[in-house]
Amino acid sequence: MTVSPPAQVTAPDQDKPLTGGVRAGYALGSLATGAFGTVPGLLLLPYLTDNLGVAAGLAGLLVLVPKAWDVLINPVAGRISDRTVSCWGARRPYLLFGGLAVAVLFAAMFAAPFGSGTGASAYVAVAFLATATAYAFFQVPYVAMPAEMTDDYTERTRLMTWRVAVLAIAILVSGAVAPIVVQAGGGGVPGHRWMGLFVAVLIIAGALGAFLGTRRAPVGRVTESEPSLRAQLAVVRGNRPFMVLLIVFVVQSIGVATMLAGVKYVADHVLERPEDGPTLLFACFVGPALLVMPLWSRVGARVGKTKALVLASLLLAGGALALVVAGSVPPVVAYAITGVIGVGYAGQQVFAMAMLPDCVAYDAARTGRRQAGVFTGLWTAGETLGLALGPGLYALVLQLSGYASSASGQAAAQSDGARLGVLLGFSVVPALLVGPVTLLLRRYDLTPDRLASVQVTDGDAADDRVTR
Repeated sequence: MTVSPPAQVTAPDQDKPLTGGVRAGYALGSLATGAFGTVPGLLLLPYLTDNLGVAAGLAGLLVLVPKAWDVLINPVAGRISDRTVSCWGARRPYLLFGGLAVAVLFAAMFAAPFGSGTGASAYVAVAFLATATAYAFFQVPYVAMPAEMTDDYTERTRLMTWRVAVLAIAILVSGAVAPIVVQAGGGGVPGHRWMGLFVAVLIIAGALGAFLGTRRAPVGRVTESEPSLRAQLAVVRGNRPFMVLLIVFVVQSIGVATMLAGVKYVADHVLERPEDGPTLLFACFVGPALLVMPLWSRVGARVGKTKALVLASLLLAGGALALVVAGSVPPVVAYAITGVIGVGYAGQQVFAMAMLPDCVAYDAARTGRRQAGVFTGLWTAGETLGLALGPGLYALVLQLSGYASSASGQAAAQSDGARLGVLLGFSVVPALLVGPVTLLLRRYDLTPDRLASVQVTDGDAADDRVTR
């Protein structure tokens, strides 16, 4: 495997529909992204506050800083994969080696070799930083692949539907089962060690599945890249549809991650169901996605991806706002509202992810340059930053409301003010982040006709180069 400016080739298979095997193989990578994107946001903050005795404010900072590192490392990982030439293609080597590294480091993150206290918190921060770095080299090439696998606008939506379906399964399995594994493993630090191993197995399955399943996938047209990372970032900033979509997705990721961080706290202190509450809330959040994927696909085909994204986002935000009643209604009502949120979340993920490769393809057609990795590097950096800011924001709400930490492995009794903070951070805060930002999508103007016209022009130019 080498890293160098690639020579130009063509990929005629990009115009053909992808096979079911390729779609399924690519989608399996979401076992890894779903597990890593879910479990730290769900369990890392409670692990620090309720098992290692770390104050809520400091715990939020420890969760945020390693993820914020991705803002710097993800574009670099994208540029490296853009310039990689290997017998496995530019992206696939990173699926294998990056994914295996993530699995090993994730298990190490919950090993707790230093018990509780300052040493334990420092260890978690360093281990999380190393895991986030390895994850960048898996996730960025993985997200870059759809723009190079097919030129078809509709095929990208179909591919993302497969991916988000597997992502929903991964989130459901990792998010719902991980708390069960913690309890079955004895709770506290020992239970979290077993949970780390369980999630590591899921990540390995996803990495191997994506690597093997995409061996027959088209690799796309390989062209010269911009000469420097600064030049590539300048081109990215000039792509208005991408920048609009990126801002919307990052802000919404913060909202989703804020809600995710509050699941266990709400189950413990609002619903008062610490044993089964986290699993039931999570199942209600993710489970509907498996049922409504075909429906969202039809909605997107009828009204377009942009309008469908707005609709799904408003459904998500409205459900989150309705959860403010969770403390005064039976738990079953809270679970039902969470199911509505899950329907909106499924659509929000499908259409945002389907619009990203459209933006990348638009740039490639417009500039004739290969830089999908830089675009997806910025995208994944924004996503991971959002997933880190969410728990950090939730921790800030806990700190301001007077949440009491514990080193016993059991959540401490909380004041009325702290319980109110737990609930507001889970409902009102996510709603305010997910809903209003959709107004920015009025500036997203990458229609199917506009994308098709640019791609036709680019194809004619490519034919002229071959003729000459």
